[in-house]
Amino acid sequence: MTTRVDIAEDPGVHRAGTPHVSYVTDVEGQWAKLESFCRDNPSVTLTGTRLDVTGGHTFVFGGDTIDRGPHGRRVLRTLLDAKRRAPRQVILLAGNRDINKLRLARELTGRLPRRAPPEAANWPLPELLRFILDNTMGAKGAFGYRLTELLEEGPDVSDDDVVQSFLDDVRPGGLVLGYLREAQLAYRAGGSLFVHGGITSENLGVVPAAPARQEPGATDLPVDAWITALNGFYARELDAFEGGERCEALIAYQAPVPGTRQNQASVVYGRPTDDLNNPVLPPVEVRQKLTEGRISRVVVGHTPIGDVPCVLRHVAGERASALEVVWADCSRGRDHESPRISLSDALLTIDGHAVLDSGERVHHRAELDARVDPEPLARTLATGHTVRSRLDDGRYFVSRLFEGFRNEQLALSEDDVRQREARGEHEER
Repeated sequence: MTTRVDIAEDPGVHRAGTPHVSYVTDVEGQWAKLESFCRDNPSVTLTGTRLDVTGGHTFVFGGDTIDRGPHGRRVLRTLLDAKRRAPRQVILLAGNRDINKLRLARELTGRLPRRAPPEAANWPLPELLRFILDNTMGAKGAFGYRLTELLEEGPDVSDDDVVQSFLDDVRPGGLVLGYLREAQLAYRAGGSLFVHGGITSENLGVVPAAPARQEPGATDLPVDAWITALNGFYARELDAFEGGERCEALIAYQAPVPGTRQNQASVVYGRPTDDLNNPVLPPVEVRQKLTEGRISRVVVGHTPIGDVPCVLRHVAGERASALEVVWADCSRGRDHESPRISLSDALLTIDGHAVLDSGERVHHRAELDARVDPEPLARTLATGHTVRSRLDDGRYFVSRLFEGFRNEQLALSEDDVRQREARGEHEER
């Protein structure tokens, strides 16, 4: 089904050209990640808990504010305040860890999650909340992180107060619902497209239906119309939630398909990766549709990638026009700091620190010009390693993922990179 969509006033689509964008994603309650991102950043400054964006620049936060650190509420307040003071300069995306908290409004008030045992109906609410967070939201330990944060805000905090804080978060005026109302699912700035999870053949151009409200979905939409329609679907689902209705379509859209760890039909939970979560470029038909819509870069989070963001470009000679994909979720990296990513139409810069398998902490920096082949950067070696950045001593940072998002992080000379490529080709033969 196709539909006609008016994009004239859509805040999610800015085609005139990519402004100077500073980007970070998946802070997940780890204040040090946000703080280090802003440190010495010419585009974004953090004074106490006040975040400011330099004039003429745009700050994009890629989603997932809470769950894996003891400062989720502080992160939420800081991002919300920045967005409300500078709505055109601050762009917030909705991540699965943000959206899935809407479930708590029903699951803590009588409707148990699908995976809960029957006896959970008689559990005290703190025990039920721990089960939901640990077993159905991928947020093991989040109850304790929230308790720690509440104790920092004031004494005499109980487990029941933790439950109440999560419920308050998704009520009108609450921090999570406030964030979600200021966020969106997709954002375009010039030739750069930002989503939380990824662009796949199953989700590009597709808007889910909302059967509860008899709203049909759409397929095969052009890129800009799709962004507008997808953000419209998201906003209407939040309207329904605030009106006391269920937003089942949005809950399903941001979650893995039951029995799996993926949802390739979702830009929130889709993963453009192989079975071990190593980044892979989207298929040629996806790249073709994006470039027909004048998208030359896709920026995503969601999939933990280690200390250093990964950039890949399509192999020369294929029929799709050039497309660059950036994976930037460093939430589970070994280094406690967050890398700085800045971009414009042509230039992408990545700067930060990493901890190698040897234990050595190194500084890395990469500047990738869309008009120049950065080889061996932005390549996947035949051994499965992606070549991600350069170190101060001239070596290259390379990495690959294994089961459970376990990373191998190495520093190689250019000769080592070439030799590994050759060895991989030999092993394949």
